[in-house]
Amino acid sequence: MDPIKKIRLSESVITVIKQMIAEENFKPGDKFYSENELTRKLQVSRSSIREAMRMLEVTGQVSVKQGKGIFILDANGEQFKAFSTWLKNNEQSIKDNFEVRLIIEPKAASRAAENAEEKDIFEMEEVCAKFARFAAEKNIEEVIQCDRRFHCILAGATKNVTLHVLMKSMTTTLPNGWISSLYTPGRVEKTVNEHGDILEAIKKKDKTGAENAMTRHLVNALHDINKEIKNQSKEKLS
Repeated sequence: MDPIKKIRLSESVITVIKQMIAEENFKPGDKFYSENELTRKLQVSRSSIREAMRMLEVTGQVSVKQGKGIFILDANGEQFKAFSTWLKNNEQSIKDNFEVRLIIEPKAASRAAENAEEKDIFEMEEVCAKFARFAAEKNIEEVIQCDRRFHCILAGATKNVTLHVLMKSMTTTLPNGWISSLYTPGRVEKTVNEHGDILEAIKKKDKTGAENAMTRHLVNALHDINKEIKNQSKEKLS
């Protein structure tokens, strides 16, 4: 297996791991390579491997069992069950993620409306277009990458270096909010419109409008996640 190029690393790791599973004939129930083995084989950091495994676990393709290893699942039969389990197991960290984002991102959107340059607007327009295209293709992994990219570009448009670094760090090391939101039914389509509202306010230099649009976006996402968690709890009781 050739080393992975650094460009679009997180997506590349997921793609290559899927290829390994298929080409090396791993079957549901088989134990997969360990994190250390994957790090050596793919020549990427352990954090990149863990992020890829988190995504593959959410989509029901692998099960990561603490102290035991990584096991292959039947993706066709396990996807919804896997997301339901992951969502419940990560409920508190998801809420913590959104609590922090609600403190930071509405004000960031306001500052972006004040300070964004033409190149920032162009980059946000470009990533919104890609988001919509991948949403139509139901390519959820690429949708999540576009979502992270949109929020990072917006943070960069504030021209506050600390804020930009903080947002980049959050999207890399605390991805649960992005994953949980965009795997929640109906959330991708809503996000297309909500990102559009945020971008339009920034283009108009409407600080209050941008702040309000970001607040609505995050509140709506958290509401839909909480609704999904409650629905899953009801299904288990019935």
